[in-house]
Amino acid sequence: MIGWARRWAAAVVATIGLASPAAAIDIDNWASVVAEAKGETVYFNAWGGSTNINAYIAWAGEQMKARYGVDVVHVKLDDTAKAVASVLAEKSAGKDVAGTVDLIWINGENFAAMKRQGLLLSPGWATRLPNWAYVDHETKPTILTDFTVPTEGLESPWGGAKLVFFYDSARTPPTAQLPDSAKDLLAWAKAHPGRFSYPQPPDFIGSSFLKQVLIELVDDRSKLLKPVDETTFQTDVEPLFAYLDQLTPFLWRKGKAYPQNYPDMKQKLADGELDIIFAFNPAEASAAIANGELPDSVRSFVFSGGTLGNTHFVAIPYNANAKAGALLLADFLLSPEAQLRKQDARFWGDPTVLAMPKLSDADRAAFAALDLGVATLPPDRLGPALDEPHPDWMVRIEAEWIRRYGAAN
Repeated sequence: MIGWARRWAAAVVATIGLASPAAAIDIDNWASVVAEAKGETVYFNAWGGSTNINAYIAWAGEQMKARYGVDVVHVKLDDTAKAVASVLAEKSAGKDVAGTVDLIWINGENFAAMKRQGLLLSPGWATRLPNWAYVDHETKPTILTDFTVPTEGLESPWGGAKLVFFYDSARTPPTAQLPDSAKDLLAWAKAHPGRFSYPQPPDFIGSSFLKQVLIELVDDRSKLLKPVDETTFQTDVEPLFAYLDQLTPFLWRKGKAYPQNYPDMKQKLADGELDIIFAFNPAEASAAIANGELPDSVRSFVFSGGTLGNTHFVAIPYNANAKAGALLLADFLLSPEAQLRKQDARFWGDPTVLAMPKLSDADRAAFAALDLGVATLPPDRLGPALDEPHPDWMVRIEAEWIRRYGAAN
């Protein structure tokens, strides 16, 4: 009975999330969080496929070490689902403390899965971080709902995203008729065979392209804001796959192979193999130009009817070993200093989640002075943001894509 009681108490502590058997963490007493974090090592599980993003995370780690005595180890992922699976495996094995994942860069179906399976630090911690005071949760609804799923303070925002297309104006003059919709893109691809492609799902960017097309072609967009209805799924996605059936023969290598990921697409644009690519960061092309990865003739465009937009977050697993350090890092990533550097195209170019009116005069001036880059569209030319579908849709259309097209690749 004593052993059972101890296990029950540990489970309660894990459910509460902000405490561990070793020491309670009072997030409302921030000085105690800072003190508890000193000497901890935070294993930050985050996508590792971009040189500039990796460099930004390394910079954040250097700041955490210098200011707070916290070590940050970037666990570089090619798929966030791997970190989710690790936490789930630990929970299944009863490892409710001293987990191997302290912080995860996350959104969409991975957040929904962790929330559904009780793998996250207890609700409300994100909105109690000191730097939450600067967050623009009033006018950016995607900060409070992640792919339609309420965030409930289970994850902390650290960047915005908007689907943007890029082309090399040296090969495709600005006077050329660039596509202005998914249907236009299909016509463009037929007129320029082999000059467009997308990463093979379940790569996130490739799957985002599928969602963009589905949103434009589905008969009722409101269906996408709810979980998949199995009775109508095939009918709902029929326009998407009819589109892809037409597009595939005109893709790079006729759809017999696909770019590995966004960096691979970017290289193919630089090498002249592709003429149009896309990313989920409006400043990605400018950052690539600044890093010498793309020529300075690359420019951006969007569809006037809108492209996908969302917010990405960091989350803390319920059994994180370095909870205090993870809280401190999440808060630092929200600081005006860190957000300013993140939006700077020289370092990343990722749109901020902060509200300018909430900042000091000096911080507002620093953001206003940022050079967004030669290829970055100003905010008023980015067009409408289309809501991300419920996470169910991404899982189902990825599986359906693989069933239809994946076997040949």
